[in-house]
Amino acid sequence: MSSNVRYSADLTAGSLKIRESRIVADLLLKGVSDDEFRNLVVVKNILQMRSPASAVRLAKLIRSRLIKMNSDHWGMVRDGDQSLASQALLVAAVKHSALLRDFLNLALRTEYRLLHTQLLPAVWSQFLVECESRSHVVSQWSESTRKRLRSSVFQILSQAGYVGARPGNELKKFVVLPEISDYLSRSGENTLLQSLQMP
Repeated sequence: MSSNVRYSADLTAGSLKIRESRIVADLLLKGVSDDEFRNLVVVKNILQMRSPASAVRLAKLIRSRLIKMNSDHWGMVRDGDQSLASQALLVAAVKHSALLRDFLNLALRTEYRLLHTQLLPAVWSQFLVECESRSHVVSQWSESTRKRLRSSVFQILSQAGYVGARPGNELKKFVVLPEISDYLSRSGENTLLQSLQMP
């Protein structure tokens, strides 16, 4: 039976995109207007994309992730080292995407609990089958969209530190950084913090 879960395939636009996200976080911290933001993205190609359409698509995804957070978070993205920026962006991506959030809570957590050593593509395929019962839109996704989503999600997990580099996709011990834990606790985002933590 379908529910009101609103899954989106916008994750195909990119993984954590650390370099580009630092740029967008800087613009948010500086409080640039919507018109100036678009000018920087499209005309000046501040994200260094191959086409204006690609730049707009990526900028929209990154901004929609970051805008759900606050200036403390944006500062960690812009100024933090690779590990801190990666986890800060993971937080934003998980908060923004119900699909990614449910994958962590329902699929990835199960893999850890079963003490599996690798994250196999079949886990993603089975997850999408289960998603179809929660949101009819999933059944409308093409096979190429499903594969691109898997690629983006697995890349996010690799960048954040849950899994090693492909082709092994070895599951690794994941520890939420103190800065991230403190930020989420201060922000009343305990449910989000729990989503990140693995057994």
